Amino acid sequence: MYGIVLIAALIVTGGAIAVIGDRVGSRVGKKKLSLFGLRPRHTSVIVTIVTGVLITTLTFAVLAAASENVRVALFGMEKLNAEMRETQTKLDEAGQKLAVADKKQQEAGAALKKSQSEVDALQKEQAVLEARAQELAEGNSRLEATTQELTAQKEELSAQNGVLAAENQDLEQRSEALREGLIIMREGDIVFRAGEVLASGVVRSNRTTDEIRADLGALLQLANAGAAERLGGDKEYSYVWVYTPDYDAAAERIAEGGEDMVVRIVAAGNLVRGEPVRTALQLFVNHTVYREGEFILARSFMFTSGQPGEAETIVMRFLQEINAVATEKGILPDPIRGSVGVMGSAQFYETVNAVAALQGAGTISAYAREETDSIGPLRLHLKVEATGSAE
Repeated sequence: MYGIVLIAALIVTGGAIAVIGDRVGSRVGKKKLSLFGLRPRHTSVIVTIVTGVLITTLTFAVLAAASENVRVALFGMEKLNAEMRETQTKLDEAGQKLAVADKKQQEAGAALKKSQSEVDALQKEQAVLEARAQELAEGNSRLEATTQELTAQKEELSAQNGVLAAENQDLEQRSEALREGLIIMREGDIVFRAGEVLASGVVRSNRTTDEIRADLGALLQLANAGAAERLGGDKEYSYVWVYTPDYDAAAERIAEGGEDMVVRIVAAGNLVRGEPVRTALQLFVNHTVYREGEFILARSFMFTSGQPGEAETIVMRFLQEINAVATEKGILPDPIRGSVGVMGSAQFYETVNAVAALQGAGTISAYAREETDSIGPLRLHLKVEATGSAE
């Protein structure tokens, strides 16, 4: 809007000067005026030229007065050019700096991207470390629990050590008594032979350890009663001694084994009168070996001499064979005699007489009189039959 007003002002001013100049020229021409002695015609030309100069001068004056940009264009162009060149130089320098900055920005972006990748890797590693830390914390908790348990076990072992110390002292006393009894041993006063069964019984499994301990205690009392009877002493006194760890181990084995066990309390060695009855525990899996009436063995024989001794020999050999077969099948033999059965003298001689009465070939057969487990004893029903000839 300012430019339009300026142009309009210049047009009006120029027009006014032209009109004035034309009139001045006309008057000069009409009056035949002369300037500087020139001809009127030339004077008119000079007036016209002066008028044009004034128009131009006035125009520039008005423009310069009205616009700072015109003044700068007319009088400060060199300075403006210098400033433009300086500005261009600065602009070039700024462009170079901008390029350097862009390059640095790209490098920073690459570094940032790399840093981000490293941060992601570190975050993953941190997650792994946190998981590991959690595992370690759980492990520490378990370790603390284990430590507490071990502490409790240590206290329990300390208590057991106290018991063992007392037992060791007792053992020393028993050892001293044993040394004193060596003289008696040389004289042959042996009360219990090594391996002799003092008591035996079946202890059922699938029960608590305390219940099993109670059954073992009952067997121990039975063995002690037998020892007291043999020694002729007071039944209230404890003659029989069992090593405590063996006793505890036997109870745990029966409780955890899941099978009924035959428990034997046997003499740990040849025991002389006056020394403690040291014993050991023997465990055997119990099972049914023979059912009632089950066939065991049959043998043929020939009896011709008519002598009672021959009939006894036939029966004794047959019983020995039965003993071997029953032992092999699982009945526990007596450690001292090696026998597994029980037969009264009446039954024995009844069988001998039946053999002697045949006076020829016959067969003797054995059957289980009742259901028999591993603990025994095996009770027999013997049957003697005559045959045509001996096999």
